[in-house]
Amino acid sequence: MDKKRIFELRGKAQALQATVHIGKEGITPTVIDEITKQLKKTKLVKVKLLPALEKDRKEAGSELAKATSSVLVEVRGRTVVLATD
Repeated sequence: MDKKRIFELRGKAQALQATVHIGKEGITPTVIDEITKQLKKTKLVKVKLLPALEKDRKEAGSELAKATSSVLVEVRGRTVVLATD
C-alpha cells in the first residue's frame, strides 16, 4: 500500500469509533477472527488496546496486522488502525 493511500485511510479512521477492544486476555484467536470479519466487511477497523494489555502497543499492532493479513495503518496512543486492500 502506498503512502498516499495510508494517509487517506488515517483521515477516514479519525471519524471511526473503536469496534474491537483488547484487554487482559490479550490477542486471542477469537479477537483475530472478529477483526478479520470486520475487515472483510468494512476494509478499515479501529482497535482499542486497554491498559490491562501488558504487550507493547506497537508490537501488538504489528502482531494483529500479521495475524489478520492486513496493513497496519497507524498506532496512536492505545489505538491501532488496520486496513485491507
